[in-house]
This record gives sequence, C-alpha cells and structure tokens, in this order.
Amino acid sequence: MTRPQDVAALVGQMPDPDKHGKLDGIPWPEAEKIYDEILKGGRPAIVKLVEMLREVDDGEDYKVRYTLHGLALHVGRPGKEQEREMFASALASQLGGPRPKPVQGFLVRELQVAGGKESVSPLGRLLADEDLFSDAVLALLAIREGVAGEFRRALPGARGRRRLALLQALGVLRDAESVPALREAAGDPDRDTRLTALWGLANIGDAGSADLLLRAADAPPGWERIQAANSCLLLAERLAASGHKAEAAKIGRRLQETRTDPSEAYVREAAGRILAAAK
Repeated sequence: MTRPQDVAALVGQMPDPDKHGKLDGIPWPEAEKIYDEILKGGRPAIVKLVEMLREVDDGEDYKVRYTLHGLALHVGRPGKEQEREMFASALASQLGGPRPKPVQGFLVRELQVAGGKESVSPLGRLLADEDLFSDAVLALLAIREGVAGEFRRALPGARGRRRLALLQALGVLRDAESVPALREAAGDPDRDTRLTALWGLANIGDAGSADLLLRAADAPPGWERIQAANSCLLLAERLAASGHKAEAAKIGRRLQETRTDPSEAYVREAAGRILAAAK
C-alpha cells in the first residue's frame, strides 16, 4: 500500500513545464500507473495531496493540482466507481473546515468532475458560504441526483447573488417542490430575482403559474417585458410537450392578442407556432 509519505515522490514524477512554461502532460499509460499507485494509499494518500496545495495558485504547486485533476478524470472511468467514491469522499472531507478558501474552491471544482452522492451534503453546506457558493452550485448541478433538497434548504437565508444562483439552480433542475418558493420570488422587488423565478417556473412547466407569468409579461415595454414573454413561451412549450395543450394554447392566444406593436412581432410568430402545435 502506498504510504502518505510516498505521495510527494509520485507527484514529483509529473513532467516539468518546457522553457515557455507550457505543460504538455504525461503519456496516459504512464499517468495511469502513477494515479493507481496513489489510489492504493486510499483516503490518507488523497488527503496528503490536499495538504500539498498552496493557498495562492502561483504555479508552485502545479504538479499537485495536475495530479488531483488527473485523478478526478481517472476515477471517472468505467470500473472505477469504488475508487471514485473514495477519492470524492476524501476531497469532500476537507470542505467547510480550516483549509483556505482558495484551496477549498479548487477541491469543489474537482468534485464537479468526480463527485457523486457522497459529496452532496458537504457541498450543500457550502451553499451558505459567500466565497464558495458559486463553485458549489456548479458541482451540485453536475452531480444532479439528489441535490435539489440542498438548494431548497439553502434558499430561505440567501440574499443577493447567492439567492439568484439558488433560484436558477432549482429552475435548471425543474424541481416541482420548489414551485411555491419560486412563485413567492416572482413577486420580489428586485427585477433580476423576479425574472429568474419566472424562468424557473416556466422551465419546470408549472401549469398553475400560467396566469402569474402572463401578468408579468404585461409589464411596460423594456427588458422585463421581453424576458417575461420569453418565459411565457417557454412555459407554453413545456406544457404542450407534456400534453397540456389547452393550457399552452391559452398562453399562445394571450400573447398574440397583447403583442400588437411591430417590435413584438417575433412574439406573435412564436405564439402562432405554439398554437399550431397545440391543435
């Protein structure tokens, strides 16, 4: 078994950059041998790699970063599920503690590549961290399965950019349990929050939100009216695709009736296509 003290020597086998500072990498068969040797050391070997990371990514620890990223790719291959789970669990165990935020951010980005269900809870706790929430959102969205609850739990206490990111993530996941929270956010004083919530409701395909979206689309001419109309069109498409053709047609007719200005001809055309598809 590879001992933690042997990890530095294995990392040292990674290639040096050329005279221009370019790292061409190492032939994959050679890299595989190094990665598999590190993985034999289990969790302690991975934690040792994490301990070798520097707070400032100034190039001094590039071999460690190269190795960790190579491992994230390596354990994602077929037949490596046990190694992947061990690797991801080891990285996740280093989140939320005293390690510098830049180091934790790097680990989160590697979990975006290699993370699975074992990483969901540790990543979910970072949704409350103003420095790390953005990376955590992307990692959770990459994992996808079983992550919606983390976004729902983090939403009530979120403000500003963090709240926007959580609302958008729930819309991306098409999480039906989030409909009440998204409807509430659709009435927020902040325009970006309203529009993000409207888009989320549309992408989920919530038929019960049709009137809410249509009212929002009656905003005065400007960006909000344009984006709300786009969300109405998206909702109509989702409804038609799920068999709710009457509800989709209702949205299409309303948009055709209210978009009389030449500048909104594209909305009438799109609404016409929805009506045709709903017949």
